[in-house]
Amino acid sequence: MSDLSRPEIFPDPPRKEPVFNLPMVIVVLIVLFLAIHAVREFVLTYMQDAHLIRAFAFVPGRISASLDPSGIAEELTRLAGDSSRFQTARFFLGDGSMQIWSVLTYAFLHGDFLHVTMNSIWFAIFGAPVARRFGTARFLGLFAVTAIAGVAAHFALHRLEFVPVVGASAAVSGAMAAALRFVFQPGGPLGPAVAGWQLPQEYSAKLPALPLRDVVRDRKVVQFILIWFAINLLFGVFSVQLGATSSAVAWEAHVGGFVAGFLLFGFFDPPAPEPEVFAQFRDPVWRR
Repeated sequence: MSDLSRPEIFPDPPRKEPVFNLPMVIVVLIVLFLAIHAVREFVLTYMQDAHLIRAFAFVPGRISASLDPSGIAEELTRLAGDSSRFQTARFFLGDGSMQIWSVLTYAFLHGDFLHVTMNSIWFAIFGAPVARRFGTARFLGLFAVTAIAGVAAHFALHRLEFVPVVGASAAVSGAMAAALRFVFQPGGPLGPAVAGWQLPQEYSAKLPALPLRDVVRDRKVVQFILIWFAINLLFGVFSVQLGATSSAVAWEAHVGGFVAGFLLFGFFDPPAPEPEVFAQFRDPVWRR
């Protein structure tokens, strides 16, 4: 077994780390979030923005219009007694087509500047180590899958609703969960040092992840998950939304994205480079 206390088993890390060391895919996505919202806020009229939301936000009732037309007809009949809610439902139902692209495009729209700013901050914090590990293509795959999983979870509980769902929160939650699969393990970005020596960033982010059964035994991971779910439960019970608007990502979408990111991590995780260097981290001594 190699001596982990000797840094020379790894290439020398850069002498200077840039102040802002975000992967380019994270930067581009955050710029898109902010730019799209800025255009909506400062360029589009109220009606133009409403039509944009109708075209690209996720509306559960629009999916159900194709899958369960009788259920939607009953719901519209029920809403007919409330003119405001009925007109809103008819507007977002549009021509009744699924607009299947909205299961992904909704993630690029946000309720207000607080909503997009908070999502961007958390995305930068938790998405960066995952993007470093996965690379651009795999990370975008994770982003898409967790965003879709988020609205799938929301749809399961709100299939007849016409309130548009917007925001990258489900994908942010997915990146957060994916990060949990490796950041706390020995040698990981937030894990304990190995043999008294901290791995360079480019190696710590790519350390082979432990099996799921070992990850869920890590006290830090379990504590993080419990706190995360408790906070989201409060969102659901008290209907609290950051940047509360009529169009906000519901807590169910957060949970859907988080669970997908945590359980599907292995499908996106690339093979570890230089396995002979990392093989020693599989030794049970480093899991204590």
